[in-house]
Amino acid sequence: MKVYSLPSIKTLFAEVLAEKEGSYVVSEIFSRFPSVIELMNVTEQELVTIKGIGRVRARQIIAALQLARKLSEPVHTAPYIIRSPKDAANLLQPHLHYLQQEHFVVIFLNTKNHVIGQPETISIGSLNAAIVHPREVFRIAVKCSAASIIACHNHPSGVVDPSPEDIQLTKRLMEAGDIMGVSVLDHIIIGDNRFLSLKEQGLM
Repeated sequence: MKVYSLPSIKTLFAEVLAEKEGSYVVSEIFSRFPSVIELMNVTEQELVTIKGIGRVRARQIIAALQLARKLSEPVHTAPYIIRSPKDAANLLQPHLHYLQQEHFVVIFLNTKNHVIGQPETISIGSLNAAIVHPREVFRIAVKCSAASIIACHNHPSGVVDPSPEDIQLTKRLMEAGDIMGVSVLDHIIIGDNRFLSLKEQGLM
């Protein structure tokens, strides 16, 4: 998995904006948004406050960042198989790594543990919590004929320790899954280049 670093993004900016890497515009961007996470979440409104950046240039920058994020995502030419929590974390880390809000995402699997379609974002919450209802999860699971699911969400703080709410939500999903005939294999928390499996921790 390729994760873009500040130097590589700086080079990308310079190419897209036809600026030297040490130019005022590029330097000011990296001065105001010094981390990769801040850069990946910058808005058009924030960018146009920098001298030399208008609406068109701001949109070019945001497009360049979206390209950088897209290029960091793994490409799977064959069915992606989940054999371990690490496989699930590797699949979702590029999607969740830079986000500043909690995103609750579900991976849907067939009977051979092949991923069905794309992981689905069920809920986007605040920095501290995401509101998830089991009916939304299992509505999609039934629609795509999933045999099992893996729940996942990110902790923007980077700390992967599960909260009591995380554990409670997992239990609710497992209870609903038993009724619906769809197994909940795991609940994975993504942090800052690390992950935690509630299954491996004996919490489900």
